[in-house]
Amino acid sequence: MRVGTLRLCLCMGLAAMVAAASIAWGLPPASTADGTTPPPPSAQAQSAPAPNPYRGPMYVRSEVLIPMRDGVKLHTVILRPLGSEHSGPALPFLMERTPYGVNGYTSAALARMKPELAGSGYIFVFQDIRGRYQSGGQFVMNRPIVAHNTPQDVDETTDTNDTINWLLQNVPNNDGRVGVLGISYPGFLAMMAGLDANPAVKAISPQAPMTDTWMGDDFFHNGAFRESYGFDYVQEMEAQKTNGVVNSDQDQFTFFLDHVNFAGAARAAGMSHLPTAQMFLTQPTYTPFWQAMAVQPHLLRPEVPTLEVGGYWDQEDMWGTQAEYAALRAHELPDQPLHRVFLVLGPWNHGGWAFGPGDKLGGKFGTFSFAGQNTGAYYRAHFEAPFFEFYLKGRPGFDLQDTASFRTGENQWHRYAIWPPQSGYHSVRAYLEPQNTLSFAAPQGPQNLKAATYLADPANPIPYRHRPIQSTYGQGSTWRTWLAEDQRFVSARSDLANFETPVLRSDVTVTGDVAADLYAATTGTDADWIVKLIDVYPVNATEVSSPEMGAASTAPGAHGGYELMVAEEILRGRYRKSFTHPEPVKPGQVVEYRWSLHGVDHTFLKGHRMMVEVQSSWFPLYDRNPQTYVQNIMTAPASAYQTETISVYGSPKYPSHLNLPVSAESMLP
Repeated sequence: MRVGTLRLCLCMGLAAMVAAASIAWGLPPASTADGTTPPPPSAQAQSAPAPNPYRGPMYVRSEVLIPMRDGVKLHTVILRPLGSEHSGPALPFLMERTPYGVNGYTSAALARMKPELAGSGYIFVFQDIRGRYQSGGQFVMNRPIVAHNTPQDVDETTDTNDTINWLLQNVPNNDGRVGVLGISYPGFLAMMAGLDANPAVKAISPQAPMTDTWMGDDFFHNGAFRESYGFDYVQEMEAQKTNGVVNSDQDQFTFFLDHVNFAGAARAAGMSHLPTAQMFLTQPTYTPFWQAMAVQPHLLRPEVPTLEVGGYWDQEDMWGTQAEYAALRAHELPDQPLHRVFLVLGPWNHGGWAFGPGDKLGGKFGTFSFAGQNTGAYYRAHFEAPFFEFYLKGRPGFDLQDTASFRTGENQWHRYAIWPPQSGYHSVRAYLEPQNTLSFAAPQGPQNLKAATYLADPANPIPYRHRPIQSTYGQGSTWRTWLAEDQRFVSARSDLANFETPVLRSDVTVTGDVAADLYAATTGTDADWIVKLIDVYPVNATEVSSPEMGAASTAPGAHGGYELMVAEEILRGRYRKSFTHPEPVKPGQVVEYRWSLHGVDHTFLKGHRMMVEVQSSWFPLYDRNPQTYVQNIMTAPASAYQTETISVYGSPKYPSHLNLPVSAESMLP
């Protein structure tokens, strides 16, 4: 077995944060594909880029070490408008706390990265969190919230509070108001500012926040381990105090296949001793360790105005945005109008709203555009900047009542009173039936009729993106846009099942949470279930572009057009009843599996088809299920990995289907 060359490229400073934002968290670079800096948005238009209306002040930079209650000091960069220290109106703070390094924050970097906010004038604060870069103390991944009984009882809420108290007392000419924002891990930290919130905190914006890394964010989805991502990210965060980007010269599909299980891969990389890797290896179930890291149980009420932001094609933290919104929205108090939670969802990958115009999504293996709509620019000009202007400066302009969502296909913004919408949509069932049929009519025929059967071979798993598969943030990696890749590269395989509607004779709009309800059996004692909802474009579609994909992918057949995933998710079969008490499946027994594919706002246009794809591996995004039940898949022996027969049922007794929230105007085939 060949172990690919593994390199950790240590990154200091920002070049740290811009690089860390783009490399370590999948955020788009602060430049376009041709290397030019994208223009900031016009406050009026969302189509063609407009000249920059933001002519912000120069910022003066200072660095301080802020003491925490236990004596640890956190490295902090402060940027404030030139001349504002002793004259002019007092200014609010706008803060981001991060594990990715703050050395590179300068006046020029600020103007480039956040021109709308920088142009308005804030006292910007950027802080290395505990144990990272130049801050003292010990770093703990997604540090759990603890009871605050002694000065030694610290977490990210106490560090946030201590930082704010110091700023209020020591930074001259501040007006006593604080806003906090961040994307991904900094989004998790922004949410910490809204828990046991300091009275000075007036607004927060957790964007793609890490919320529950076992249930649906970075490390696990419904019990299935995100192997390649966990492997790379834990090394980057815990092998050194600064970011170290994992970059291998070997196809990661081959690397993980050669090393059988995560334990073997971790040994090869010398990472088994890292704290989170140890938890992967010893606590793969939803144990109290993972539960303690989860944020959503703490969201008992929105303490401060909260703007949640997320992308429908977020490859890392799509789940957290919607989970936090749902938890907070359920506890809103109608008699306290300032304690509100807002939600913006758009056609973005991880952090894709933060940079660039946002007029398209995709990359090397397919791109689709939004008919000239600059969705990222529109978001920043109409939602993010006005949100902070309103709550930190009292300026009008933020008119979002609850939720804004960009509906793809139709390519228009929509606003809703709540997410998912509760009026104008009804739930319909899209049934999986024989002959590769997706039907909106209830199945007929024999009670035990199978809709499809296939062999799932762990020795030949289905890749989740085009090979070779690079390290997550390695050189040439297509990780950031893999959710938009044309699925024709796998849809013709014999170890999965496809179900399609006829060509749609009118538009069909799906808005809200999509759920899978699968009746299936396996000859093994465990299995993974992956369901994708796909928009199949007609052959002559102009909305997308795709490269030459090889003879096998361009062979004639039903799948002539671009296959765009609209919703997708995995469920590990052992967790079908409980995430804390897994159990084997009885071979040959028909079992009902139900799970969420999360939120969608998409119009399947007339002339397109709707397709549902079912498969049992998605590698190495997720580790291979041996398909024979073992206590710990992380250490499963090679002998446990067995080929099994998978049967998906489509009968009156076992009606496998997707629940789709469809608009009242949609005409179903």
